[in-house]
Amino acid sequence: MTLFIVFIFGCLLCHAASSSDPPNIILIFADDLGYGDLGCYGHPTSHTPNLDIMAARGLRFTDFYSTGAVCSPSRAGLLTGRFQTRSGVYPGVFYPSSVGGLPLSEVTIAEVLQSRGYVTAMAGKWHLGLGLNGTFLPTRQGFQHYLGVPFSHDQGPCQNLTCFPPNTLCYGTCDLGETLLPVFIDEDILQQPVYFPGLVPLYQKFSKAFIHKAVTEKRPFFLYYASHHTHYPQFASAQYTGHSPRGKFGDALLEVDGTVGELIKSVWDMGIQNNTLIIFTSDNGPETMRKERGGSSGLLKCGKSTTYEGGLREPAIMYWEGKIKPGVTSQMASTLDILPTIASLAGAPLPKVPLDGYDLSKLLFSGEKSPRNTFYYYPSSIDPRRGIHALRMGKYKAHFYTQGAFHSETTPDPDCHVTALLTEHNPPLLFDLETDPAENYNLLKPVFPEELEPIVHEIQKERDRFLKSMTYAKSEINKGTDPSLRPCCNPKCSPKPSCCHC
Repeated sequence: MTLFIVFIFGCLLCHAASSSDPPNIILIFADDLGYGDLGCYGHPTSHTPNLDIMAARGLRFTDFYSTGAVCSPSRAGLLTGRFQTRSGVYPGVFYPSSVGGLPLSEVTIAEVLQSRGYVTAMAGKWHLGLGLNGTFLPTRQGFQHYLGVPFSHDQGPCQNLTCFPPNTLCYGTCDLGETLLPVFIDEDILQQPVYFPGLVPLYQKFSKAFIHKAVTEKRPFFLYYASHHTHYPQFASAQYTGHSPRGKFGDALLEVDGTVGELIKSVWDMGIQNNTLIIFTSDNGPETMRKERGGSSGLLKCGKSTTYEGGLREPAIMYWEGKIKPGVTSQMASTLDILPTIASLAGAPLPKVPLDGYDLSKLLFSGEKSPRNTFYYYPSSIDPRRGIHALRMGKYKAHFYTQGAFHSETTPDPDCHVTALLTEHNPPLLFDLETDPAENYNLLKPVFPEELEPIVHEIQKERDRFLKSMTYAKSEINKGTDPSLRPCCNPKCSPKPSCCHC
């Protein structure tokens, strides 16, 4: 029986916090998880019991979007409620030696909630820069406590690290020239290199201790749990290795599902289930170039690094026991909407900067229509001269540019591959996502139906408005690299990175 089931039926008499208290927030962010990877989204061999029950008892979104088709931009959008263009987190992603990072002037969800007396913590993958002396670490962006790896777990020589069972090499290729992966506790290195089999249990222990302490001290809390799963190369602790019919990818997925169960168990155990909002979603689509080790976008087209639906449409579940009515919604929503929604629930003032998100409170609690009717699709390599590649308005999506990507190789669809070069479309490609979510049938070909002219005109008009209104900060990722910024727990040792052990 899953942890979630045990506590739903075993803790019904637990004391619940007053509904007038500011709600606790747990935000769980998966990595490279595809739209079709969860059991509750239709995958036949994914064993995700805790997420499936969370979906059954919460609100499951079918039309939920991330802002970026790769890791760093999508995380910037999530935490700030602003497109990554406004903070300069483009094009591509940060590396351990990157000079730049998420600007400290940006206001994160953690900083918004700190203004209302919340205690804040983060566990897991940051990937928004490290910088000189930890300039860009989560502790500089409103998180009072941090345990995790500051960048992606493939940005180090992970073949040299052992996975479970002991003395076997991690499967997959990584960046051999980068530093050995460190685990930070706040701004100090706790462990280097990472011991993969013990990493998630370490995060779980940290997260549960944080929740327990916050509740004991009667403080509202915000926990941001940014999982490394299911990013390639996959790993898992002993408890989950070899337990999924989907192989190594399934084991990693099973472990993140187990983490969801552990966190919900802690919430019920502390009697705060009626005053805690739990959100689960992911950063971008699957890395299909890894074949069976890369995840699935289900019925959607392509995956990571593209602006087709498989690159940016994500699974999303919001659960609040006794508050959010269980169900499924096809209303449009985005990671951009999480900050304004949380701020509204906490009674916290919004940052005094342009935001790109909406408050979803009425959708969550009253089933009202989403305030979001449009979404704007940026590619992984943003070029301000072109702007967005696609735009969705209501049920219609228009592609002004299309381009395949290396991350979306190996699928049978040639549109997804790196050989599908950047192509401009005028008139745009137009799809009805309600009847054709796989983007198979261009409504404007072979002829341009006269009845669709007003729709195309409105979409073009909205695109022009958005392009004029958007500001592009100077790229933080293009600030360059400095090998001396790579973290090392023995900074004076030689030769690096192999000597960085602690």
